[in-house]
Amino acid sequence: MSLTSKLLATLTVATLTTAAFAQDTITIEDAYARSSGKTAKAGAAFMMIQNSGDADDRLISVESDAAARVELHTHVIDANGVAKMMEVEEGFVIPAGDMHMLKRGGDHVMFMGLTGPFEQGATVPVTLVFENAGEVAVEIPVDLERKDAGGHGSHSN
Repeated sequence: MSLTSKLLATLTVATLTTAAFAQDTITIEDAYARSSGKTAKAGAAFMMIQNSGDADDRLISVESDAAARVELHTHVIDANGVAKMMEVEEGFVIPAGDMHMLKRGGDHVMFMGLTGPFEQGATVPVTLVFENAGEVAVEIPVDLERKDAGGHGSHSN
């Protein structure tokens, strides 16, 4: 077997092992996406990310053709008590044997410069990128009718 063939075989096994690791340790539940309407330029996605592995992992980025930019965001309360959204460049830790919730009014996936409207019942293709588990592809259903507390467009005191 040539060096190139051995290298290719090793790379294939490593890729399959990484994909299996992601599927075995990271699961996504209760995911949904929304925007404020058909002409909205931005949208968001929310979900529960479960890590059944023995080591912490970290969601480090998100990719999607649904928007010009896709970022991990959170809400921070400033000194005046006003909630502001900001990018979380370091990502979100997903603790071993536990979960991390992306929810309205908290951590979430932010879509900016939507390439098309988020329509009720459609799905948004997203790739979640984890530090250890690698890429996890998810089809996130659009649910414009869901009434979770807080978040985008909510002004609860």
